[in-house]
Amino acid sequence: MPQTLPQPPSTLSWSNRSRGRPVRIAAVLAGVALLVASCGTNAGTTGPGASAAAGASAAAGAASQAPAISPAAVSGTLTVWAMGNEGVKLKDLAATFMKDNPGVTVNVTPVDWGQAVAKLQTAIAGHQTPDVSQMGTDMMGQFAATGALEAVPANFQPSTFFASAWNTNIVNGTVYGVPWYVETRVLYYRKDIATKAGISAPPATWDDLTAMATAMQAKGGAKWGISLGTQNWQEYLPFLWSNGGDVMDAQGKFQLNSPQAIEALTYYESFFKAKLTPTSVPAGFDITPAFVAGTNPMFFSGPWHLGLIKTAGGAAFDSKWAIAPMPKKVTATSFIGGGNMVVYKDSKNKDLAWKFVQYLADPKTQLAWYADVTDLPAVQAAWDDPALKGDANVALFGAQLKDTKAQPATATWSQLATALNGTLEKMTTGGMDPKAAADEMQQEATTIGTGQ
Repeated sequence: MPQTLPQPPSTLSWSNRSRGRPVRIAAVLAGVALLVASCGTNAGTTGPGASAAAGASAAAGAASQAPAISPAAVSGTLTVWAMGNEGVKLKDLAATFMKDNPGVTVNVTPVDWGQAVAKLQTAIAGHQTPDVSQMGTDMMGQFAATGALEAVPANFQPSTFFASAWNTNIVNGTVYGVPWYVETRVLYYRKDIATKAGISAPPATWDDLTAMATAMQAKGGAKWGISLGTQNWQEYLPFLWSNGGDVMDAQGKFQLNSPQAIEALTYYESFFKAKLTPTSVPAGFDITPAFVAGTNPMFFSGPWHLGLIKTAGGAAFDSKWAIAPMPKKVTATSFIGGGNMVVYKDSKNKDLAWKFVQYLADPKTQLAWYADVTDLPAVQAAWDDPALKGDANVALFGAQLKDTKAQPATATWSQLATALNGTLEKMTTGGMDPKAAADEMQQEATTIGTGQ
């Protein structure tokens, strides 16, 4: 998670979902009934991202883990910290765990996302950590660098999880966390406006996306063609990845001004240059009603918007919109976020701590968690359950999850994310040339470094 506070997901820019939970969940809970029986299969890895996913799995498998453990009958007390709504709802799972393990007490403390980083830092400095805590995916590098986290034992296998989710836990070649839940981003679009504009299929490529945004504005009657964030690194990076680029190369050197990066920035800027997307929005702007009203007929977002749109649009609106995968250039790679679970070296009951984390990673527990909170399972086997196959929209999220990437797990990611957003804003609203923007990103990243 970024260490800066996230913007609400209902605004034009969305921050990492693993940090944005408190804002979105209140709205999403109203639509839980609409989502509980939904999801799709992630069995296998096919499509454009297959080779990338396979490579990620191989890299993940090479990461170092602690020896497997075989805990005897566990007992005692466990302290768990979890953030936002997850911190509140985790007590339900803890109650089941305690019922299944007599003699065990699990105390769950909800922590506000805005206070999470400072609270964890204080706990680590004072050697007063919980046994287990939730960790935002982009917090992993920062907290692994403190030396406070236990390496994950070999009981947890990379192939159990989505490769990109597992990889968020690898810092300097060692696995320090276990994926708990995941999310990714797809394209939301108005089918009726597209039809009016003469378009009958969702955009499959970058060129298609440009053509569709142009037609929706020129022929479909929409005020804008698409809504893109002026300063949203999570929205920009999928274009970089899909163009064959990356933030860092295999040797850990920043690649933010590579030819692929310049081309991706040029493409991103083209929507602002052509006035297909706004360069500014009112304070507190909410994309959901704007989408329903038809002024903003396309945007990228996560699964939480399925419920938000259903609630805002009502049943009569269901036939007017749809979702589609990321448009393809070299690949069709999207962003992955979510939450991980870590165990601390200062824990006095590590066997119990890992047993609890293993319980959270059980497919049955993942399904129960989805039913309770609508967080998407990080464990691939959970997606094979019939209860998660009935909704085509969520199935599409499942398919997109197989072609995803995350930010590098560096200790300084929060600083770099802030710098990237600042440069994006200069380009999208201030007229900075894309190549100059790429060079500035590279310079900022080199100056900030990785903290390692």
